[in-house]
Amino acid sequence: MSSILKSSLLMGAGFSLLSLPVWGQQSKLISRANQMAEKIEQKVIDCRRYYHQYPELSNREFKTAAKIAEQLKALGIEVETGVAKTGVVGVLKGGKPGPVVALRADIDGLPVTERADLPYASKEVGEYNGQEVGVMHACGHDTHIAMLLGAAEVLVSMKDQLKGTVKFIFQPAEEGAPAGEEGGASLMVKEGVLEKGPKPEVIFGLHINSQTPVGTLKYKPGGTMAAADIVRIKVNGSQTHGAYPWNGVDPIVVSAQIINGLQTIVSRQTELTKEPAVVTIGMVHGGVRNNIIPEEVKLEGTVRTLDPEMRKDIHERIRRTATNIAESAGATAEVVFDPQTPVTFNDPALTAQMLPTLEAIAGKDNVVLADAVLGAEDFAFFQEKIPGLYLFVGGMAKDKKPSEVAPHHTPDFVIDDSGLTLGVKTLTGLTLDYMEAKSKK
Repeated sequence: MSSILKSSLLMGAGFSLLSLPVWGQQSKLISRANQMAEKIEQKVIDCRRYYHQYPELSNREFKTAAKIAEQLKALGIEVETGVAKTGVVGVLKGGKPGPVVALRADIDGLPVTERADLPYASKEVGEYNGQEVGVMHACGHDTHIAMLLGAAEVLVSMKDQLKGTVKFIFQPAEEGAPAGEEGGASLMVKEGVLEKGPKPEVIFGLHINSQTPVGTLKYKPGGTMAAADIVRIKVNGSQTHGAYPWNGVDPIVVSAQIINGLQTIVSRQTELTKEPAVVTIGMVHGGVRNNIIPEEVKLEGTVRTLDPEMRKDIHERIRRTATNIAESAGATAEVVFDPQTPVTFNDPALTAQMLPTLEAIAGKDNVVLADAVLGAEDFAFFQEKIPGLYLFVGGMAKDKKPSEVAPHHTPDFVIDDSGLTLGVKTLTGLTLDYMEAKSKK
């Protein structure tokens, strides 16, 4: 990261250099934490492999939650279970007064049948949308569990020196609750996970990445992952015989025009130099026979944005484009949005404050200012309530190239376990340095 960018971040965040963590003042404690993280490396790897072998789907993480609670209790941490159905929350009170810091890991698997040849590969099955499916940790949530449990063990070992309280949040259903159910971070927030008990003033989280080299941390101030909204459009025409289209209004042709029209919202109407955006129609349903023009067509898609104002503007343009194109053909269009997650927004001030910590943990050359991604993360619901920082940690073997490894959500997804220790060090380092900085004020 350039010194100019660092300076602008610090000035924009309203920070003075005195408010930043000073590693010299923390050196002994940080060194002790890092040594402990290295000492328990194999334990964290074994833990990860256990959870990888026995994944569970969203809102069905019963055995996963029970195991997490068992491990936290064994460390002497206060535990609450059944949060947002299957979530687990642990509280560690340090020996000295200070702020409450929250650390979060997601715990659910995906309806993916594992194909990777691993001795700890998942053989689990579950039910998804009424069908029996394979279940796999195809997004690395097993590593997130293990890294957070590892961080808990490290922090417990220095409880007497801990200047504050740590709230460990093990969140279910990040991949989305089953149809007709609530779940995930939004339900945790709704149930008061940030309000009940010790109230955290900041929250940290991280995500493993199969195409980022082990030893690397990636971050971005501001919008780092997209808001995700489902858009549903119902195009109403007039049914008629396929041989006589003039006797009706063809909603299939109108739908095709709407789909093409929606693409101009991003390509011609959106200020893409500000933030990227995507409008994708992924489902089209209409018609029952080749020679019948149907009465209606249903479209469904996803809208991804990284700026709240752009999100609002694009929604309005989608509505206007669909309804006006339909009207021009004598049809009508009903547009409904189903918000899924807000923008995953890294608080710029918090990001600037913790940047020296990240560079000290991973090495300056291994901390990368990354581009935003248009995937979504419900960690964003926590960040709507308190400042948060969400990072990416490398999980790709150093002798591999991104093109040689499987992406997330695929049957061949594999993580190099040697990346877990950096995740443990990152979670503990962020916690210790944030507490130290607060104690100096």
